[in-house]
Parts: sequence; C-alpha cells; structure tokens
Amino acid sequence: MKNAYIATYPPRQCGIGTFTENLFNSMIASDTDEPHHEKSFIVAINDYEEELSYPEEVKFTIRQEFQEDYLAAAKYINMSGADCCILQHEFGIFGGMDGVYILPLLHQLDMPLIVTLHTVMQTPSYAQKEILQRIAKMANRLVVMSYKAIEMLVEIYEVPREKIAYIEHGVPNFRYIQEEVKKEFKLEKRKVLLTFGFIGRNKGIETAIQAMPKLVEKHPDALYIVLGKTHPNVIRHAGEEYRLYLTQLIEDLKLEKNVILLNEFTTQKELFKYLYASDIYITPYLNEAQITSGTLAYAVGVGSAVVSTPYWHATELLSKGRGVLFDFGDSDALSKVLIDLLDNPEKRLAIRKKALEHGRKISWPKIGFMYNDVVEKVVEEDVQIEKKELIPFDISLLPMFSIEHIKRLTDDTGIIQHAKFGIPNLKEGYCLDDNSRALLMALMTYKIKKDTAALRLCPIYLSYIHYMQNPDGSFRNFLSFNRQFLDEVGSEDAFGRTIWAVGYMLANSPNDSYYQIGKLIFDKATPYFAELKSIRSIANIMIGVSYYLSSNMSDDIMIERLREMTHVLIEHYEQNSDGDWNWFEELLAYDNAMLPLAMLHAAEILNEEAVRKVAFDSMYFLTKHTMANGYLSIIGNEKWYKKNGERSLFAQQPVDAMGMVLMFRQAYNISNDKNYLRKLFKSFKWFLGENDLRMSLFNHETKGCFDGLESYGVNQNQGAESTLAYLISYLNVLKAHEDYYRKE
Repeated sequence: MKNAYIATYPPRQCGIGTFTENLFNSMIASDTDEPHHEKSFIVAINDYEEELSYPEEVKFTIRQEFQEDYLAAAKYINMSGADCCILQHEFGIFGGMDGVYILPLLHQLDMPLIVTLHTVMQTPSYAQKEILQRIAKMANRLVVMSYKAIEMLVEIYEVPREKIAYIEHGVPNFRYIQEEVKKEFKLEKRKVLLTFGFIGRNKGIETAIQAMPKLVEKHPDALYIVLGKTHPNVIRHAGEEYRLYLTQLIEDLKLEKNVILLNEFTTQKELFKYLYASDIYITPYLNEAQITSGTLAYAVGVGSAVVSTPYWHATELLSKGRGVLFDFGDSDALSKVLIDLLDNPEKRLAIRKKALEHGRKISWPKIGFMYNDVVEKVVEEDVQIEKKELIPFDISLLPMFSIEHIKRLTDDTGIIQHAKFGIPNLKEGYCLDDNSRALLMALMTYKIKKDTAALRLCPIYLSYIHYMQNPDGSFRNFLSFNRQFLDEVGSEDAFGRTIWAVGYMLANSPNDSYYQIGKLIFDKATPYFAELKSIRSIANIMIGVSYYLSSNMSDDIMIERLREMTHVLIEHYEQNSDGDWNWFEELLAYDNAMLPLAMLHAAEILNEEAVRKVAFDSMYFLTKHTMANGYLSIIGNEKWYKKNGERSLFAQQPVDAMGMVLMFRQAYNISNDKNYLRKLFKSFKWFLGENDLRMSLFNHETKGCFDGLESYGVNQNQGAESTLAYLISYLNVLKAHEDYYRKE
C-alpha cells in the first residue's frame, strides 16, 4: 500500500515526530507485498518559523499557522495516488485554535483516513470536543493506545466502538547490556534512577527530587538523571522558569551529587543506552489525565523497573506486576518504593522480567504489522465517509500572507501613514488612525498565524496610542516625523477606531502587560464616549466595546453604554429610513459597512430583536447597492451617493472593502448562513482584481496594497491605511475559513 503520513517529523524535536518515523519505517519493513514501500511519503508539520532539512521521504511540508498550506497538502495527497492517509493527531501540533486548521485538509481527502489519537481529553473544551468529533466522523479508523481512551471516545465523544482500533505504542529494537552501558557512562558505581522526555510543570519532577534525601540516606550512591529539554511550548511562554526552580530545589536539598538535569534532546540510540543503564525508571506525572506516554512505553519495552504515578496509561501498562504505582505528588511514598526496590534486587528483577515479556509484544516491527493490517481492512472496505459541503471559497488561491510592507512602514515611533509608491513618505509623519489599525492587524496576525514578528510590532503601536492620549481621555491624531504634535484633539473617527483596536486587544491580549495598559487607555477614554456625535465614531466604539464585553460580560455599566450607543444608531436609522432607503443617513458615504457591522456586534451582545433587524436590513441595503453586478463595487469618495441621486463610482477606498469583509464575517458568525461566506470572499477579491477596473490592488513585489481605484486607474501609492485594510481583510478571510470548519 502507498500511504501518506501527516505528522511532525525529525529533525523536528517532537515525540510525535519520533513516533511517526518509527511507524513509517516499521510499516515498510512489515509490508510483505511491498517490502521497500518506496512510494509512501510524509507530509511534515513545521513549527512556527522553523527551517528544517528533512529526509527524502518528506515530500511536502505544512507551516503550522498557514491555512493555505493545509489545503495545498490535501491537493498534493489526492494527486499522489496514495491508497490511505495516516494522521497523527495532537491538538498542539496543528494551526488555529485547538488545531482546527487540520479539518479543512481532512474534509478534502478522497481516500480512507486512519487517525492515531495521542491525546483524548476527559473534560475537553467545547471546541476540542467538536474538533475531535469532526475528525472521528471523517476517519475510517481511530487508533488509540489505551483502553481508557476507547472508553472515553465511546462515552464522551460518542464514537462507534467498531470504528476504534487498539494498538499499543511501539518500542524500538535496541538491545544493550547494562554493565557495559553503565561503564560507558562511568556509572558503574551508581544506582541509577532515570526520567526522560520533554520537561514541564506537569511532569512532576520535583516530586522525585523531594523523594531523594531519604533515599540518599540509605543509598548514598543513588543518582537521579533527568534527561530532556524543556518543552518548546513552555520555553515560548515561560522560558526556563521550571528548570531554574528544579535547579534551586536540588541546591536547597543539597542533592548536587545525586541529581543531574541533562538539558538534551538525545538520539533514540543514546536514549536507550540511558534506559539500559538505569536501575529504576520514574514517571512522577502530576495528574491522571495522560492517555499515552511514549516514554513509559519505551521503559517497559526494554524491561525497566518502572515506578510511576497512576495516570491512565501507567495504570494499564504497569498492571500485572509490570511496575509499581505511588500517589500523585507523594514524595514520601516514592521514597519508600525506591528504597524497597534498591534493598531488594530480586523484587526489581521480577518487575523487569514481566515488563520485558510485555515489551517483546510491542516492538515496532509488530506494531507496524498491526497498522498495515488496519490499512488493508479500511482500503478493502472502501467505506465512503460522508463529507460536508466544502467551504464556499478556496483560500489556496490567495497570495501568500506577508507583513513585509508593514514592517517597512514602521519605525520605533509608529507606522508612517503615507507612502510614495512602495517607499515610506516621512514628510507626512504618523497618525492615530493607522497606528490603531496597525495594532489591530498585529494582534490578529499573532492570534491567527502565531507570527512572532507581528507580536514584536505591537508595543510600538500601543505605545503610540498611549502617547497620543490626552489627560481628559481624548486623543491627538497627527505626529510629525520629528515627533511634534500637529493637533490638540484628533477627529472623532480616529477616537472610535482607537477604541475598536484597544477593545479587541482587551479580548485577545497576548499577555497581562498588554491588557493592563489597554485597560488604562480604555477606562480613561470611557467618559468621552458620550461626547461623540459622528455615527461612524460611535459605530467603531460599539465594535471595540463589544469585543471588550465578549470577555467581560459582568460589566453591567459597559453593557448599558453599548445599549445607549446602539439606540443612537437606531434613531438615525429610523429618521432616515424611507421606503427602499434602509440606511442611517441620506447618503452612502465612507466606511459604510462599519454601521451595520457595529449593529451586528451589538446584536450578538445585547440579543435584542430590534437591533438585529436594523443590522440585517441595513446590511441588505448596502449589499444591494454595492454588489448588484456580481462583484464588489464600492461607493466612491468623489461625490458619494446621495438619496435619489447618482452614486460616485471612483475614489474607491480599501477600507470600504475591509468593512464589507468584516460585516459579512460577523453576519455569518451570528447566523451560520454560508451565503455570507461567499459574499465575504467576493468582497475580499476586490483587492485581487474583482472590481470595476478589473485591476489588482495587491502589489506582489512590495507585498503592499495600492491606495485605491481612481478613474484613471490604480493609485500606485501604498500607504498604511490601504495595506492594513488588505491584511485585516485577509486575516478575517482566514478566520472565517476556520470558523466554518469549527461550526460545520
């Protein structure tokens, strides 16, 4: 059989990658029909910004946070002639929230699918449960490595039992003699205890270290080796805080001669030498919710004397005398177990013998044979899994997402508002509007694509906003290139756009310091809300407040402020709406979509039918006047469009296209009507040439966006506003794509 494997893969340092490499090689070796299995291949998941040199079996790579790569991978697999796809699933290795980006790929596969589940949660979040249930519906078989996982899949996730296959974690066929490897490591005079694997707080290493003083009293030659690097996700969010804590604990307990922390990611060969050199293997994990442990399987597979806390996999694998269990966090109990095993070599030997007997049953060649058997069965069955209608747009058609031009426009003060062609125009300086939009874009980019370069831009834009706020809560707008204020109080529109961006940040803050300064700015500006008269400014504030309330629904005062602003817009709508003119003013001007967008956000928070009706009626009206010809034709800024007059066709602005994208995405969010997704994508294609001039506004060389459509053609300047509008729209297309597969 020709198989396509989707997973992480070496040289990426990841336990699932190692598992996949072993599975790939063992299935080749145990395939009697095609012993060389040369046609099978790997689709490897890259972590963030990694650039790795993969072996030849890796034929395609997916950048974890790039949705378009998943769809391209689906097309590649479908055209490869593969008989079956084998996915290794763990929420954290795929892009999007809870790894949702994998769903579109699986939806588009036209071959049988086998999914190995490395994590099955007993108390999943709503999204995690939905994602796993969607995967289960699309898969022909789910492979799990413990009986507890089968129980949870059936009872919690409602997966049919016949769809689940039980295959244990494989163990490589390394064989060493303990005396020889101990001598190699110069450990022949020590009683060696070992824990290996990625290090993090949930591993409970401190429990084992705290058990060492009593053990050392009885066995001063005991040496506890903790072999493994800190998990990359832990490094990314907390640095080496846990390892520093363990180091200090070792010093406090005066165990420097009895505990070693080896900060290494070793080869499998080296790892198994350490396993054979150890007298006792310890897994002191802190809670029961671990359904699979590759490190535990390895230890049992080589016949180690294993001592473990009773997490799910350990309870099963160490039954029948194959190991000893102690309670979570109980260092005293662990001390007693370790002393007992070191005092009684015969007891240790009996455990090792039973473990080794089981280990022979789970060697990788035997596990590979079991997987091949499952593949043959699902291919023979040729079960046609029902697949949902594909999303109404294809993001693989989009240009590559890039913030290159934004970085070009940004210096240590903020983002330059204008450009001459693709070059920053320093003469025009900075403005609050664009720095607020830039903050919004950077936060979205980090949330959706986990782009650390975007995250590094956030403090620049946020500090600009903070600097421009006046003592009374209002904001200045313009700053010259030499950092001179150019106004005392900025426009109401700039104020509103700033509250939108800050409100979004309060709901999606990447860390607490961002939240705290955002709350400071937000609270200081709040009294100014009631002073504003521009309905577009009010609309922008409503959007920001709605984002803030999405994670602060206990703030009754802010809910009432949102209600008051919403009814201001309703009053304008009722005063100006007449017959077929269902709008808030007697003209369609600029930023038109922001008005129904604000009402759609308010409808989601306030849950009032009158708000919802105005939101959708005004959206239908705007859509009728901008998409009548099958593509987006924005109201031009030359003369705008007065009631009973003629609409202005040119001076079409990218921010208006952005508003349409955001409006349709929010309409889909609260209605689940896929027609809004089609309109969303149609609106975005305005940037790519589906417009009145049939000319693309995206510049593939600079990665910027042109400033608009004029009667003479495209305005070749690529300022901040236009490029930010393009990028925010792009990110919302990606998020809509993700939302669709989460909901369907």
